[in-house]
Amino acid sequence: MAAESPVESLQEEATCPVCLEYFTEPVTLECGHNFCRACIFQCWEGSYTAASCPQCRETVQQRNLRPNRQLANMVEITKQLSLQAAKGAGGDGVCGEHQEALKLFCEEDQTSICLICRESQAHRAHTVVPIQEAAQEYKVQSCSLHERTPGAIPVANQLFPCFHKQTQTERQKIVSEFQQLRQFLDEQEQLLLAQLEKLDEDIVRIHDENVNKLSKQISHFCVQISATKEKCRKPASEFLQVRLREKQRCEKRKFQEPEVISSELEERVSGFSQKIIALLEALMNVTLDPDTAHPQLVLSENQKSVRWGDTQQRLPDNPERFDYDPCVLGCEGFTSGRHCWEVEVGDGGCWAVGVARESVGRKGQISCSPERGIWAVEWLGQFQALTSPVTPLCLNQAPSRIQVCLDCDQGQVTFIDAGDEAPIFTFPPGSIPGERIRPWLWVGGSRLRLSVSGAASLLA
Repeated sequence: MAAESPVESLQEEATCPVCLEYFTEPVTLECGHNFCRACIFQCWEGSYTAASCPQCRETVQQRNLRPNRQLANMVEITKQLSLQAAKGAGGDGVCGEHQEALKLFCEEDQTSICLICRESQAHRAHTVVPIQEAAQEYKVQSCSLHERTPGAIPVANQLFPCFHKQTQTERQKIVSEFQQLRQFLDEQEQLLLAQLEKLDEDIVRIHDENVNKLSKQISHFCVQISATKEKCRKPASEFLQVRLREKQRCEKRKFQEPEVISSELEERVSGFSQKIIALLEALMNVTLDPDTAHPQLVLSENQKSVRWGDTQQRLPDNPERFDYDPCVLGCEGFTSGRHCWEVEVGDGGCWAVGVARESVGRKGQISCSPERGIWAVEWLGQFQALTSPVTPLCLNQAPSRIQVCLDCDQGQVTFIDAGDEAPIFTFPPGSIPGERIRPWLWVGGSRLRLSVSGAASLLA
């Protein structure tokens, strides 16, 4: 090890053994050791009689502290010598606090420090390296960054078309989804207006019937009033006998006030606004549950599309996930009301579309039948309903869009060709039990892609 320089030896002598920094107001104990005034008082804090030297442990009297002015002057001289030595050696600067050469670099604080700073509380637990080594490392990093910077422009030019195409695709998806939503709202508007027009016709019809009934009764009463006036002109004895007979006839035939509006019609009028509110509350897009998807299936970010993946994904085998059959459930579940959504299956591939109860089996091979809690139609080269046994459907070509209509109150599900609105197949009422029902898809084939969209409706 190289011998210490005179300046370094002088620095060591001018350093307090407690704080490891240059002496500040140095004092001398009876034993001859020197300390900063603040440091020795801090060591003796709580002791009011005899105390010991922090360095040799000899008992001393606190009142016998003597200021060491010569040591204070030596400290100032040492600081000046250290500063001159650092400048003469071409150092990397001087510590503003200790007037020492900055020879170390603190990686935690990202700053240059001197040897005294290294032993202080502020940096003692930090990782420090020689300042020349740190500078060399940052030079290497800067050179590497400089080399990579020119190549970033071609990479950015390559990525730009990809990102631009992705934004265009997302824009088309948004436009398509909102077009479907507008179409659905237009259809519901026409349906509501038609029901409202029928309701208005019923009100006008009942009003006309009541007016006719009242007119007939008024004419009848006018005749009776005229006859009664005639009878009043008769003698008293004869009038009383006639009045008694009329009273008996009136008791047998009481006047019936016409019904202004039937109870059924009143319920229809009062419940019409609630029906509109229920429709708006029920409006929602159907999404797919990633926790139930088979590892071979890949879901889109918006969870509305699913496709057969090239490789099986490494996903957690949670209890909800299908692990054998390539199935996935919808996030939404229904227990009451009437609901409808649309599935776009495209062309080709093998698939099945329908509903399943919440407790449908997820592990191992499953049987797609109502007995196992699945009500669906499938395309496997031919179109058929998954009944027990299966029911062939007389369709030469599978529709590209299928509308699934679930009626939880009636316990049935209907499949409709969304293109021409022609019915495909209906599971009869009472087929589906009173349990939470969720959308269900079976995806088979490497090129198949299914998209789920639409809205739930509570209208008849």
